[in-house]
Amino acid sequence: MDQNNDFYKQLLDSLSDGVYFVDRERRITYWNRGAERLTGYVGGEVLGSRCRDNILCHVDADGHNLCEHDCPVSHTLADGLHRDAEVYLHHREGHRVPVQVRISPIRNGGGEIVGAVEVFSDNSARIADIQRIEELQQMVFLDPLTGIANRRYIQLNLQSRFDEMFRYGWTFGVMLLDLDHFKAVNDRYGHDVGDDLLRMVARTLQHAARSYDLVGRWGGEEFIALLASVSREKLAHTAERFRRLVEESSLATNDATARVTISVGATIATAEDTVGSLIKRTDELLYRSKAAGRNCVTCD
Repeated sequence: MDQNNDFYKQLLDSLSDGVYFVDRERRITYWNRGAERLTGYVGGEVLGSRCRDNILCHVDADGHNLCEHDCPVSHTLADGLHRDAEVYLHHREGHRVPVQVRISPIRNGGGEIVGAVEVFSDNSARIADIQRIEELQQMVFLDPLTGIANRRYIQLNLQSRFDEMFRYGWTFGVMLLDLDHFKAVNDRYGHDVGDDLLRMVARTLQHAARSYDLVGRWGGEEFIALLASVSREKLAHTAERFRRLVEESSLATNDATARVTISVGATIATAEDTVGSLIKRTDELLYRSKAAGRNCVTCD
């Protein structure tokens, strides 16, 4: 029997994953080499202590303490179910380590739950991969100056809107919104203030849009908005609201208050449209607003 125990101990110690056993009172009865490597705690420091004594101080991604209120080991001891979770444990040197934990019940010959085993593995690489993917997505789809959708993302979304319209009959509206006399604004206030004004307009439009609509930067001082399931009347009303909100926005500079206005062209997509024809028609409507004196809306 001792030889069997030694064999299983050597087997568990050869794993790169951390493994530990707890009894019904959540006292740690076994602690393998992988657990020592991942946590910095050697077996003699943890054996006999209870996991609820907060040695590892498991917290979730939001920093909520799991050992006190939502311990997965405690739940498994109570109901006998297997559990998986992504948590952050406390390393002996003080920092947090992201780990993937898997908890299973330990039963005796009569089927009674007498403890639990937790296997945990370093999740740092996966967390880093997720963060890198998010960063790459932002680099690809977000405008670096304003933080809203860029032209590439808008173009992809436009094609998706057309696919939905042809498949389900869902109509949508498009607006092009261009800052008036922006070169003069840059000449007067400088390009730093000009960039701040672009960010101001982007945030104003984004906050004014519905959650299921999309606002993006089309290029330079031009913005675009895609509005789902909108009538011509609602499109015109929304475009006018956007125009007024931008007109009433302002940016305090060192010696003045900077303001901008926008000209807007807006239209509804039809079954005869392509992405190219829709943008061309919207652009023509925008230039009609420019020709009419700027700071106005033209809908077809």
